[in-house]
Amino acid sequence: MPEIPGDPRFFARLGPFDLARVAAAAGGQTDEAAPAALELSGVAPLQAAGPQEVSFLDNRRYAGVLRASRAGAVIVHPTMRDQVPPGTVAIVTAEPYLGWARVAALFHPAPPPVPGIAPSAVVDASARIDPSAEIGPLAVIGAGAEIGPFCRIGPLAVIGPGVVIGRDCRIGAQVTISHAILGARVALYPGARIGQDGFGFAVSATGFVSVPQLGRVILEDDVEIGANSTIDRGSAQDTVIGAGSRLDNLVQIGHNVRVGRHCVIVAQAGISGSTVLEDFVTVAGQAGLIGHLRIGAKARIGGQAGVMADVPAGAEVVGSPAEPVRVFFRQIATLRRLADRSGEAAKDRHAARPGRRGAGGGNGKNEAGKPG
Repeated sequence: MPEIPGDPRFFARLGPFDLARVAAAAGGQTDEAAPAALELSGVAPLQAAGPQEVSFLDNRRYAGVLRASRAGAVIVHPTMRDQVPPGTVAIVTAEPYLGWARVAALFHPAPPPVPGIAPSAVVDASARIDPSAEIGPLAVIGAGAEIGPFCRIGPLAVIGPGVVIGRDCRIGAQVTISHAILGARVALYPGARIGQDGFGFAVSATGFVSVPQLGRVILEDDVEIGANSTIDRGSAQDTVIGAGSRLDNLVQIGHNVRVGRHCVIVAQAGISGSTVLEDFVTVAGQAGLIGHLRIGAKARIGGQAGVMADVPAGAEVVGSPAEPVRVFFRQIATLRRLADRSGEAAKDRHAARPGRRGAGGGNGKNEAGKPG
């Protein structure tokens, strides 16, 4: 079956749009000689795009694919303008991938909510739901919950008592939210768990005593939380995810964690309680951070890193325990040199040993092959 960008079974499509509209969406410019009457009907990758489709290039490694493309228009960086083949319009912008994101959203916008409450949904009489919101089948809306304008609440989602959800939020299927306040344009993908008890307990002589978790979860505007990720509510203060931050699937955020604005936390990363991430921090996949740390603004945590100490602003750390990138790779290089020297020394010792056969070989036999 051929690859179809924006398969209509799954993705609604708008358009066609004229070249000027597409270029404006991309934040780009075209040559004055570009055909103003050109209409574009969709988006596609370079190798598959046809004369009525728009594509993009953001990696010089694919310049050859660009030169062979049949796309009607291509979003490119100024340095790649001369690589665009004849018959294809160059839409030039300093940020081609950003332009592509906006053009793709022009043709394939997120589907609007269908206002109304599904007959099978369970909605408490004291809940306040904006008439423009969509409440899906078998969803549960608790007492005193507030659902803002143009929200979509997916099937089997559970919105706990008192939860506040701002406007234009998308809550996926089987999401559970409790003890939380969401800003505008928050997206929670299927299976996300927001606001459950944090991992807090005291130790007694007879076992563990759970500590009441009395904080909330605050998700600020434009936050996105991936599928099956979990964010614990705070113990005595709030757990906060700052505006514009993106959490991938399968991320764990402990109680009292504070994530700044526009942070990125990649799949299977875990952040322990009371750790603070300042703005624009990146945490790569499977990294783990212990509790009560401060990670400075624009710091970068490498994949599978084990972070056990504060990280300064702008630093890049890798390894477990995590160390600055240069220190880590210097150590790796040193270890490799030592291993190489050890291997060479072992070969030298082996070569210096008497052979098993021939003169002085000590094989216990004379030249005739009989026992000596």
